Amino acid sequence: MDTIDLAYDVFSKACPSRGTLEHVTGRWGALTLGALHEGSLRFNELRRRVDGVSEKMLSQTLHALERDGLVHREAQPTNPPRVDYELTPLGREVADRLLSLIHFVEGRMDDVLVARRRYDATRGAR
Repeated sequence: MDTIDLAYDVFSKACPSRGTLEHVTGRWGALTLGALHEGSLRFNELRRRVDGVSEKMLSQTLHALERDGLVHREAQPTNPPRVDYELTPLGREVADRLLSLIHFVEGRMDDVLVARRRYDATRGAR
């Protein structure tokens, strides 16, 4: 069966879209896509931009996003080698949607913090 004919259902555990959704919405995937939306970055520039990510986790995240067709990796034949990462057109489209959610959440953090304080006051801080 041609993949175009398949109906994808992320709620089905066998659906391949579930893995991509995990790559995109996981902490490091979302932050990496958001950072690359600003433009092409080298590995260490990206690592500095995505504060707190380890080298290993960033590498794994980039591999997953590249495999899903969201990130393009370009190695320059220089000495020392230079590797740049940038969003593909599909990656840019995903990042646009993600950034809308990120900006929405950032804009509503006052409400979230009030809700957390209310929750902690009634149920005890964890």
